[in-house]
Amino acid sequence: MGANQAQTLKAIREAEAYDGPSIVIAYSPCIAHGLKLGMGHAQAEQKAAVECGYWHLWRYDPRLEAEGKNPFQLDSKEPDWTKFQDFLKNEVRFSSLLKQFPEEAVELFKVTEENAQWRLNGYKRLAAQTF
Repeated sequence: MGANQAQTLKAIREAEAYDGPSIVIAYSPCIAHGLKLGMGHAQAEQKAAVECGYWHLWRYDPRLEAEGKNPFQLDSKEPDWTKFQDFLKNEVRFSSLLKQFPEEAVELFKVTEENAQWRLNGYKRLAAQTF
């Protein structure tokens, strides 16, 4: 919701309107994430997650296929990957790893960023498919 309120509302409305089971998957920080700014800034954290590429906004509506449209819609803009590492360091669950095991954390943070880029590329391929 914090990343894009209009996209959130659209996704929920589509899920509600679908005649069948629906699921809404959302990035929802909790107290265990250890947001350095506190839980009162959860929506800002959601926005930061999308801006840096940690989380991607997308929707899937199978009804679109009957209209000849791609049912997968990628709503995220291109992330600013330069913000990715700082995003990780802004949550205690990640920053504590950096303090305890700095060398391993650097490697894991790099792999995490690469995985996020890999996922986004997969989403882009799905969104580019024609029906």
